Amino acid sequence: MPAMRPRPGNLRDVAQQVEESTGLRVEVLGGSLVMSPTPRGKHAGVIYQLEEAIRPALPATLVAAEVASIEMPDDPDDYSTPDLTVCPADFLGSDDWLIDPRDVELAVEVISKSEKARGIADKKDWYALAGVKSLLVVDPRHGTWALHTRPKEGVYRGALHGEYGEEIPLPAPLSFDVATDRFPLYGPNRNATAAAPDS
Repeated sequence: MPAMRPRPGNLRDVAQQVEESTGLRVEVLGGSLVMSPTPRGKHAGVIYQLEEAIRPALPATLVAAEVASIEMPDDPDDYSTPDLTVCPADFLGSDDWLIDPRDVELAVEVISKSEKARGIADKKDWYALAGVKSLLVVDPRHGTWALHTRPKEGVYRGALHGEYGEEIPLPAPLSFDVATDRFPLYGPNRNATAAAPDS
């Protein structure tokens, strides 16, 4: 099959082809293909701990699903794939691969070691514009987390920031706290350490 050229209206197909041929996670944010490397062990460890904490406390109508993609309403291209998504349980029995953002109670993004500040801000804005009710961003580079709530006109109006060791108070309908004291931190960048002058 020949390589497809990205153009408005077929970016989802191109993203799928890239995922199949490279194994990278691909999203379409703001009309651009965004590729992410396979998560490191500690990145996966944060997701695992969050899922272990969230899943037993959910009402029967909701599930916590990994790598479930959220669509941008009324856009033929844009979609995002958070690390963890709390959504209606019937999604797991569906043939659909995109979730309506209005059905998402919580999206979780764990920051990659190499992720840039602009990319993090762009993704937060994307979720707010899509209307995802709550976004939890965990940053193992610094041992911090941020919970964004109440999206309106493309902006989250509520924001709560904390550090590892402080519980995350998830909003209704979840309405329970998640412990963060065992979340792992990324180790130092080996290249940066090797290149750093002696002090």
